[in-house]
Amino acid sequence: MNYAYLVRCSDNSLYAGWTNDIEKRLQSHNAGTGAKYTRTRLPVTLAYLETFDTKSEAMKREAALKKLTHQQKEQLALEWNRL
Repeated sequence: MNYAYLVRCSDNSLYAGWTNDIEKRLQSHNAGTGAKYTRTRLPVTLAYLETFDTKSEAMKREAALKKLTHQQKEQLALEWNRL
């Protein structure tokens, strides 16, 4: 499986990424070995997750997530957390 995700940083910002192992990726973010953006905004928590069959699909969705406004990302996270 491949995933596109949003994590909520300690400063309440949202970071978009993709991975093929979401648990390992969250651990790396919180260990300070993930994305440069999240290293100074620890800890992070999972705010939104989508599953894809291929890496290409997950990467395309990550790119689309990065283009969303903060408000649009917040709406996705709110709806996902209601599930």
